[in-house]
Amino acid sequence: MDTVNQDDLNQALKILGLTLPVTSETLDRARRVQLYTWNPARYSNLTNNPKKYMEAYKKAEEMIKLIDAAYVLLSALLTPNDVSSDQRPS
Repeated sequence: MDTVNQDDLNQALKILGLTLPVTSETLDRARRVQLYTWNPARYSNLTNNPKKYMEAYKKAEEMIKLIDAAYVLLSALLTPNDVSSDQRPS
């Protein structure tokens, strides 16, 4: 992974609507909320206006990609690696 600057981190936090400190639970919840908000299927009520529908659909697709990228970045940088039960020392 290339180096990540503070601006990238701030942009990812802004996309997901988070502030520091971030836990894995808040990160997952913010991702779910944003994915629901920007789900392209939610724009099906605009079918009587095809131009508006396609604009909204493309914007939603773009936002889904940004949300996923922000989630990957933040999960890699801010949340600690969880130790699974089979990796615990005996």
